[in-house]
Amino acid sequence: MTDSAQEPVRDPARYPVPAQQHRVEQVIDRSRFICTVVRVQSSGEAQAFIKAMNAEFPDATHNCWAYVVGAPGSTDRVGMSDDGEPHGTAGRPMLTVLLHSGVGEIAAVVTRYYGGTKLGTGGLVKAYSGAVQEALADMPRAERVDSVDLSVRVGYGAIGALQQLFPEYDAELLEQRFEVEAEFFVRVPRVRVAAMEHAIQNATRGAAAITLND
Repeated sequence: MTDSAQEPVRDPARYPVPAQQHRVEQVIDRSRFICTVVRVQSSGEAQAFIKAMNAEFPDATHNCWAYVVGAPGSTDRVGMSDDGEPHGTAGRPMLTVLLHSGVGEIAAVVTRYYGGTKLGTGGLVKAYSGAVQEALADMPRAERVDSVDLSVRVGYGAIGALQQLFPEYDAELLEQRFEVEAEFFVRVPRVRVAAMEHAIQNATRGAAAITLND
């Protein structure tokens, strides 16, 4: 007899993201490592964040960084920099931690103030990756939902049938108008859009007018 318990399937339309900017600090062999993480939704936002950290810590020995734009583990839009540290000892380890964190849309800058003791290649990799891991450990998180906005226009007789579908497909009602016909503006998780459109047409016998506002 096999175990019927299975690992839950992750919904690709929903994933954790940083809820706000978060910062932690560590001292390793007299060097200060300050890790700041934040949510970024584009490469431009990531670069703006990096620029802001350079401005905040202009006297730092290094401001190394890495970012992942998109879903957890996505490598479509990533970036990294050792910012003067030996090649592969800062940016790459930081990026590896981010890619395996289960968090999407995230950028990290680790600011280092050199304390006079060299850490060596292995020590640097451990320090930079460890700084990001420490920040992720207690970082406040929010849920990102990949959604689409729809407008649905129906006759008054179909309003009840339509409204019953909203909770079934996690549709958020944004606005409603009652004129010649009733029109509802809803936000729906992208992966549920096709099924909801089909359900709406079934419920209204094909009389609904659906407009996708993507």
